[in-house]
Amino acid sequence: MILTAHGSADPRSAAVARAVAGRIRRLRPWLDVEVAFLEQTDPNLRDVLAATTGGVVVPFLLANAYHARVDIPSVIEASGGAVRQAAVLGEDPALLAVLRHRLAEAGASPTDPGLGVVVVAVGSSNAVANAQTATISSALAAGTRWAGTHVAFATGPRPDLDEAVRDLQQRGAQHVVIAPWFLAPGRITDRVSEFAARQGLRMSAPLGSHNLVAATVLDRFDDVIAAGTRCESAA
Repeated sequence: MILTAHGSADPRSAAVARAVAGRIRRLRPWLDVEVAFLEQTDPNLRDVLAATTGGVVVPFLLANAYHARVDIPSVIEASGGAVRQAAVLGEDPALLAVLRHRLAEAGASPTDPGLGVVVVAVGSSNAVANAQTATISSALAAGTRWAGTHVAFATGPRPDLDEAVRDLQQRGAQHVVIAPWFLAPGRITDRVSEFAARQGLRMSAPLGSHNLVAATVLDRFDDVIAAGTRCESAA
């Protein structure tokens, strides 16, 4: 497995990817797990693929946007190796469970009828990816008594954080908490944190290193292995 993250100038981002890889190794000590990055952080995916004859690249990404659709496939193709690509982590129920856990750590109760939750994600130029991300709002709210939930985008499309917070307040939310739909902290989450501080809002931590995050990565890996096994059986 080659767990492939975007890469960041912020070392906290790479630290989370490596920590999740460590969890995967503990869950499956027989599996060879490498960590690679698309930019800004070493080792670069190109270099990792050059040193291997095959494997499965699992994007350490939430949205099926440009990096998963274009960047990673182009690097794999250029490598010339027998490398397959898994799906992104997406809006997996296990990750939603981690998001709920982070909200609970921030003091957000599912039984609070005055609470509004803004899930903030990175926006994409791909409208389909943004629409898929927006489904987190209703899924997260299921089973709660919250005044409402709203997805906002920290970059790119609207609504932005200001609009999402105002909308929830207009819908009766007495207090609002911001929930980052990010795998790791970094410069964008810092900007979101600064916004929350200016507005006097609570903010939960990113998903981070968690066994359910590691399990979701393994699910994507297993899907690729199972698909290959089915193809071999059919042949």
